[in-house]
Amino acid sequence: MATILLGLASLPSTVKSQDLTQIDSLLRQYSGPATPGASLLVIKDGKKLLQRTYGSADIENHVAVKATHNFRLASVTKQFTATCILQLVGKKKISLATSLTDIFPGFPAYGEKVTIKHLLTHTSGLVDYENFVAGSAMNPQVMDRGVLEIIMKQDSLYFEPGTRYQYSNTAYALLALIVEKYSGESFPSYLRKHVFDPLGMYNSVAYVNGINEIPGRAWGYSKNESGWIRKDQSSTSAVLGDGGIYSSTEDLYKWDQSLYSGKLLPKSTWQEAFRYNTLANGDTVHYGYGWHLRKNNNNEQVIYHTGSTTSFRNIIYRVPSRRLTLILLTNRNTPEEENMVDLAESLLSVLRLFDF
Repeated sequence: MATILLGLASLPSTVKSQDLTQIDSLLRQYSGPATPGASLLVIKDGKKLLQRTYGSADIENHVAVKATHNFRLASVTKQFTATCILQLVGKKKISLATSLTDIFPGFPAYGEKVTIKHLLTHTSGLVDYENFVAGSAMNPQVMDRGVLEIIMKQDSLYFEPGTRYQYSNTAYALLALIVEKYSGESFPSYLRKHVFDPLGMYNSVAYVNGINEIPGRAWGYSKNESGWIRKDQSSTSAVLGDGGIYSSTEDLYKWDQSLYSGKLLPKSTWQEAFRYNTLANGDTVHYGYGWHLRKNNNNEQVIYHTGSTTSFRNIIYRVPSRRLTLILLTNRNTPEEENMVDLAESLLSVLRLFDF
């Protein structure tokens, strides 16, 4: 059963009752007390146009999803990691041209050509650390420092840095370590002090088991022959820089609004973060600093990121020229990550905000 957190009378006239029915229909698979759920928020011109929740955050204890529930963001985390790096660049602690051999003593020689900008834009050529972590390696799970140890044992790259785009979780794990080295703070503490608290995101957290807690935690679930089973973690779920933040649609509303301001970064730096990059041969990289970039069917710039990990699928989909954002957080292992973009655009189409 969906929960309407904004009364119909308070909604703009563009959101009709039949639109809400269609929204519920598109998200019907998330409804029900024994079903992993979803938290949806649509923001227009700084206002919460539509906020709805579905299904359960904790099936075993019969806890329905609320807008304050914290979901594991998975790769939506990358925009936060990039922001921390850009803050340190702004303070001249590092530069986008700083290389891995400058940062990590004893790093293999190939790291001399890999810069922070390559890490941010997925053009580093670093090997995927996941290929060296067994799925059964749960005690202990690999963490960011373990990713560095894996990479320092490698003797080559997939390709010359800057010549190809290849999405890299490895790069963002290393970026979290770079934040720690040049700030003198742990990554969770840095986020708390320099991102979350300044924005009033008091319930968001980069989760480290045994160190901090997740308030209002939405647990992850996967489906097998007998139904939904709690399967919240994998062997790589403890890596923070590439996917370890938990947050809610309530907190992410504050994050979204900050992206229009200079509160965390100068507006010129945000513009740089949202800009396409270029490979050595001149080809366009459809990725900024922590954000995917694309044009919609109206030829408007879309800045977005999906997130997919063990039993979580998420998306933040923004059209800054319209001051429009859709945030959808879910705690299940379906659909495929790339299908979250289609789902987001279908939801916005129902609201007649676009003709996709």
